[in-house]
Amino acid sequence: MSISTLIKSIQDIMRKDVGVDGDAQRIGQLVWMLFLKIFDDREKEWELMNPDYQSPIPQQLRWRNWAADSEGMTGEKLKDFVDNKLFKQLKELTPQGEDRRAIVIRNVFEDAYNYMKSGQLLRQVINKMEEGINFNKTSERHELGTMYEQILKDLQSAGNAGEFYTPRAVTQFMVNRVDPKLEDTVMDPACGTGGFLTCAIDYKRKHYVETPEQEATLQNTIAGVEKKPLPHLLATTNLILHGIEVPDQIKHDNTLARPLRDWGPKERVDVIVANPPFGGQEEDGIETNFPSAFRTRETADLFMTLFIHLLRDGGRAAVVLPDGFLFGEGMKTRLKEKLLEECNLHTIVRLPNGVFNPYTGIKTNLLFFTKGKPTETVWYYEHPYPEGYKSYSKTKPMKFSEFQTEIDWWGTEADGFASREETEQAWKMSIDDIKARNYNLDIKNPFEGEQVSHDPGELLAQYEQQQAEIQAIRHQLRDILADALSHNSDENTNGGAA
Repeated sequence: MSISTLIKSIQDIMRKDVGVDGDAQRIGQLVWMLFLKIFDDREKEWELMNPDYQSPIPQQLRWRNWAADSEGMTGEKLKDFVDNKLFKQLKELTPQGEDRRAIVIRNVFEDAYNYMKSGQLLRQVINKMEEGINFNKTSERHELGTMYEQILKDLQSAGNAGEFYTPRAVTQFMVNRVDPKLEDTVMDPACGTGGFLTCAIDYKRKHYVETPEQEATLQNTIAGVEKKPLPHLLATTNLILHGIEVPDQIKHDNTLARPLRDWGPKERVDVIVANPPFGGQEEDGIETNFPSAFRTRETADLFMTLFIHLLRDGGRAAVVLPDGFLFGEGMKTRLKEKLLEECNLHTIVRLPNGVFNPYTGIKTNLLFFTKGKPTETVWYYEHPYPEGYKSYSKTKPMKFSEFQTEIDWWGTEADGFASREETEQAWKMSIDDIKARNYNLDIKNPFEGEQVSHDPGELLAQYEQQQAEIQAIRHQLRDILADALSHNSDENTNGGAA
């Protein structure tokens, strides 16, 4: 059974339960069980590798001892156990000795709830998970991203809140280009379910880990923060699946709620890879944590200010941002000026429409920059659709192999990207030209002719823009006419008086 089919069958069972009201509660119910199931699968591995391993979870609360037996507890007995023993004790879990796993589990259950009222239906859900999920199989560990993608589809409001699953091809390319070394601290201050962080883990293991000592180094170089409980729970689970034994560096918090000045030099990082929520607004007061010149309630802009601050000199970043950041004015202009003065914004990869469907149709860009030296030249690369494609879809997703042309073209920052050449997809703009444009970074491909769009969204946007321009001209003509009539009236009045 596929992961998507399994999740659908579990949610169909939950719909029969009177205590579970709506998609959000069904997802909340699913993810805490998912965490305990996966944690138990990982514990089986840790026990094989270390005969002295001691679980931070009391024996009677371990998944294997209350959930794994399909003929085990059910009905009121199961319901009472989950509500009055499992949740109560996990929320109060204290670490034994130096093992920090207990803190991770306690933080995960801090905002988790059991919504189900029927112990019989709860047993059916648990049995489905036991039948269909075995995350000790490497092939199934990569399905968590697919699982979360379906979860987001179930939460219809997710796209409107600025949250969406970043395609694996995009995360792989971004991590590949920033090339996090073994000892580099990698951070995602808006980490969602941890997709960028797990990609960085896989990249480091593939390129830089050969010994147990190097693996131990890797374990302490990954950090993230996630504001919402469900993605935070899934991020924690995701990192456990990817071999981070104690993912206590994945904090459940709002990174933006901390004043910018409180982030000290010791908290600077080497690499930031992120897709900050855009299109959303922060709650009142959050903007006061930032200098007055960069205050806004727009989430993505606040995160960009934070990213620049958090990078140490020589630190690299790869960030997903919408077109609106490139051409925006006001505070965005000041932020772009800061970015170009403090960092080398060496590359902007312009993605085609449809990369983030079905969550948003907004056009997006990948910004790559290094802190410590000002920008002299910004290179642009327009990523084309594969041959025969007009958009991406579930059956035709973006693939990492598509980025091979960018990788072959890329060159190295050490020599100022001297090997780069302008092509039909690549062009550059000097900092002087950008300043002359008042820091408008929305620079179209000069080698591409005028394109006729048949996309309904683009056509509607063009129509709305034309209507706005027509309305502005009408207002202008009305003001001119009113001024002329007023002037004539004054002259007639003066002439009569004479």
